[in-house]
Amino acid sequence: MERTIIIRYGEIVLKGQNRRFFEDKLVKQIRFAIKDLGDIRTYKKDSRIYIDSEGFDEDQIVQRVKKIFGIILISRAIRLPVDFELIKRTACEEIERKHKTDGVKTFKVDSKRVDKSFPLKSPEISREVGGYILQNQSNATVDIHNPDVTVYVEIRDEAYIFVEKIKGFGGLPIGSSCKGLLLLSGGIDSPVAGWLTARRGLEIDAVHFHSYPFTSERAREKVLELAKTLAIYIGSFKMYSINLLPIQQEINEKCKEEEMTIISRRFMMKIAENIAINRADAKALITGESIGQVASQTVESLHTTNSSVDLPVFRPLIAMNKEDIIQLARDIGTYETSILPYEDCCTVFLPKRPLTKPRLEKILTSEARLDVEALIKNAIENMEIQVISIDDFI
Repeated sequence: MERTIIIRYGEIVLKGQNRRFFEDKLVKQIRFAIKDLGDIRTYKKDSRIYIDSEGFDEDQIVQRVKKIFGIILISRAIRLPVDFELIKRTACEEIERKHKTDGVKTFKVDSKRVDKSFPLKSPEISREVGGYILQNQSNATVDIHNPDVTVYVEIRDEAYIFVEKIKGFGGLPIGSSCKGLLLLSGGIDSPVAGWLTARRGLEIDAVHFHSYPFTSERAREKVLELAKTLAIYIGSFKMYSINLLPIQQEINEKCKEEEMTIISRRFMMKIAENIAINRADAKALITGESIGQVASQTVESLHTTNSSVDLPVFRPLIAMNKEDIIQLARDIGTYETSILPYEDCCTVFLPKRPLTKPRLEKILTSEARLDVEALIKNAIENMEIQVISIDDFI
């Protein structure tokens, strides 16, 4: 008998002739996530991925693996020969262990016979194993509707016994889709937007806009912490840091006060598109915008912003309620950093009454007062590039 970890993936199985590509991506990412824990065998078999965990820290392995996109369920299991007496004893020992560690009193057996040459059918396996446990564990009773624990028995070319199914995040493995460039601020929304888009298989780079020295060094450190948290899920990536202050000063001097937010936003999008095309090889921009949340996120404002770029703009939060976004931020570990009270570039020259229904033709007239190309060129020439490396956090 040996310990093993069973990894199940979801929609990857529906990928037809491309399925192997997605599976290989997933195996590669699992191996990378646990590479520093030892020489751990990881392999595909029977539409699953197995990690031979005997002698290794299973808790650490599970904590690493469950953050990998594409995985829907994880189980710590015992792999053993297809010997029915051994299977019954092992299942009984698992119930005894759960009683000692977690105080469980009720159980049920859920069996799956993949190897049809095994003489007992799945219901018969469950009945026989459950009967053996009842005979040998005085503290255990059966509850098929609401048990404290379920003992799973699978008969394949080998047998597997496990008592847990840990949920993963699902989605697709990172890098199985194209690359996107995330506009990453220090707020709650944009890290969640990057995480959601990465869950659909996109590789992510990020661009961050600041207004130093009007915004503090602590504000930049806050964004760096958010980037580090994202790297745990999406892997190493580049972050491009742009000082937007010279552009904001020009807008403040030459345009109407109420246009500051929307024109600044259009500059951010233009700069991000330039980086995406010429530096990051990204095929889309990603933002944390949600309809009606602030002045720059009304439908009219989004239309005016969209018109500044040709690349598609992915907005995975567009119809989400703020409470749902906050809960997801808590789940992925970015919320506590996002609410630290350090200002970002959007607070600089903030108009008292920003436009909520901008008219594109008027915004274009105002932008004509600015040397847009020169301002963008100067911002990009002076940007900083930092690699956020996953190796620093595992």
